[in-house]
Amino acid sequence: MEPVLANSVRLDDDGVLILDRRNFPFERTWVRCTTVAEVAKAIEDMVTQSSGPYFATLYGMVLAAREARDLPRDQGREHLERAGKLLVETRRTNNALRKAVAAVLAAVDQAEDLEAGALEGARQGDERYRSRSRALGEHTAALLPDEGTVLTHCWADLYLTETVKAAQQAGKRLRFFCTETRPYLQGARLTAETLAEMGVETTLITDGMGAAAFAEKQVDVLVTAADRVTMDGHVVNKVGTLGLAVAAHAFEVPFLALVQAPDRLAPTAADVPIEYRPGDEVLHTLGRRTATDRVRGWYPAFDVTPPRFVTTVVTDRGAYAPDRLAEYYDSKDVHD
Repeated sequence: MEPVLANSVRLDDDGVLILDRRNFPFERTWVRCTTVAEVAKAIEDMVTQSSGPYFATLYGMVLAAREARDLPRDQGREHLERAGKLLVETRRTNNALRKAVAAVLAAVDQAEDLEAGALEGARQGDERYRSRSRALGEHTAALLPDEGTVLTHCWADLYLTETVKAAQQAGKRLRFFCTETRPYLQGARLTAETLAEMGVETTLITDGMGAAAFAEKQVDVLVTAADRVTMDGHVVNKVGTLGLAVAAHAFEVPFLALVQAPDRLAPTAADVPIEYRPGDEVLHTLGRRTATDRVRGWYPAFDVTPPRFVTTVVTDRGAYAPDRLAEYYDSKDVHD
């Protein structure tokens, strides 16, 4: 049975339904978006995270095509282009949204009917992401011990669930430590709940406990997703990843960073924009303020881990040392 969060974005005749991850697992409510602008607002408001914005973008582009169904083709195509830019701007650090838009536009340009082309592009983009995540999960599982404990940070979504599935199919017995991942608590609410749902022994720790877990030899390997990996091996992921990677390096614990492909449009870390969210979000937990109004908050949503702290980057084509990522693109039929 698929974990609940594996299918958290749906398209129907009336719009795009997005499972509200801000309230999961305490509430299981769906946000209905009837326009591409509403999809963009839902992504900005953190209704969905990790791979959720990718799928929301795919189907948001279908809504944009529906909005343009009565326009001449060239004007409809321009409307889709504008919609794509709107969606990509909602999450600039992660390049998956750009890929989602490109997948839909490529199919539109091959189709006679704008809406049919957008729907086919979204379908292809959905299946391609899932199949590549399955391959990534299999490659990751092969690198994990037959029995041991994995520490993960934030919510790695399909990368994580596919890794667990592959490990279980291989007969591996893994336990997980999850950081709670302040301030949205994705690790506590999404990761821990999903691992428990999959029958995995799961332990929750606060964000500041990772080094202690490494020091006490509670953890065999650190595994996180990556929102982006640059061609020179920098790993961009949820803020807090850098601290865990440095601590893992200090205690000789391997760090595996998971991404479908390194980004050829980001040769170095300087090419990746880091999103900053309102500092006020740091001052609240689950809707309750945790500091007085005399205190300010600071919230870089992502940090950058230098390649010297990364053991291996695992992709859908296998594992690579951070300084050998160019080899991913050696094959002529490779996608990015």
